Amino acid sequence: VFPFFLCKEFSSTSSTTTVGTVTSRVTRNGNGIMEKDLLNHEDLAGDRGMIDDLFDETYREKEGPKPPLRYVWRNIILMSLLHLGALFALTLIPSAKIQTLAWAVLCFLVSALGITAGSHRLWSHRSYKATLPLRIFLTIANSMAFQNDIYEWVRDHRVHHKFSETDADPHNAMRGFFFSHIGWLLVRKHPDVIEKGQKLDLSDIKADKVVMFQRRYYKPSVVLLCFTMPAVVPWYFWDESIVISFFIPAILRYTIGLNATWLVNSAAHMFGNRPYDQNINPRENPLVSLGALGEGFHNYHHTFPYDYSTSEFGWRFNLTTAFIDLMCLLGLASDRKKVSKEVILARKMRTGDGSHKSG
Repeated sequence: VFPFFLCKEFSSTSSTTTVGTVTSRVTRNGNGIMEKDLLNHEDLAGDRGMIDDLFDETYREKEGPKPPLRYVWRNIILMSLLHLGALFALTLIPSAKIQTLAWAVLCFLVSALGITAGSHRLWSHRSYKATLPLRIFLTIANSMAFQNDIYEWVRDHRVHHKFSETDADPHNAMRGFFFSHIGWLLVRKHPDVIEKGQKLDLSDIKADKVVMFQRRYYKPSVVLLCFTMPAVVPWYFWDESIVISFFIPAILRYTIGLNATWLVNSAAHMFGNRPYDQNINPRENPLVSLGALGEGFHNYHHTFPYDYSTSEFGWRFNLTTAFIDLMCLLGLASDRKKVSKEVILARKMRTGDGSHKSG
């Protein structure tokens, strides 16, 4: 059993002891109805010093026709070339050395943690605290992932939570699988996404010097960490072909990382059960969790966005939670936010789809 007592863990006493009398009100989330626990959400969000990742029930989509799609042809061309390169990389796998394949897997895991443990759970939701060395490591890993700098990633993700499944959601799943998966990157943002993103409180992100340093030097950091370093290591250290070194650890690894993250926006909003809140679209999808290091427990995450584990099941299909717990054990992380079992069960009974009863 992991020694959780070695690191401070958060469980709201007030939420646990007042489950039966939690103040609530009915709110609308896209086309669904959501009952909001004011005590659970706003008190716990206040503990983190932020509420901008909680759904805003006051938002209303503008009436009238939707703005026309404006294609970003540069992105369309680059994404097409990237995926063609990844397909070519698949044909090179039988010719690659085992060290190269292992290196590609390691690069995938490190870059994925830069998103899951870094820009998502640490910076977007402030669900735990990280020391300077850990923040530097996660920033390096984030540049290796090349999914926009941390500041921009956090802004878009907080808008996604605050206006989920509406016109102000950057990858609104109500617009279909393709749009929520990759299409949102191939067209101009809806005006509401831009407007609401500009109004977010991002003072905590601006105050983080590590994040702002990355933002200042993001392009050269991506060239170095996402493409150059992954390709040079196999070529230099074990004399791998430069073609294989570039296309497998760099191109193929990067493409798989992108799609693993995108599946959280698409598949985890469409396929799976909803044991915590049946009135919102996000679902529990174990297959997405396997590929995205634990980010597929999405119905739970949108119900309790402040939980550092994004799941009630600890390490199960959740390598990111294991990583954060290890960092806690090493003294590099602290103050993990965790929802109590009593609050989780009460929420399942009240708004879940009943699937928790069958396991």
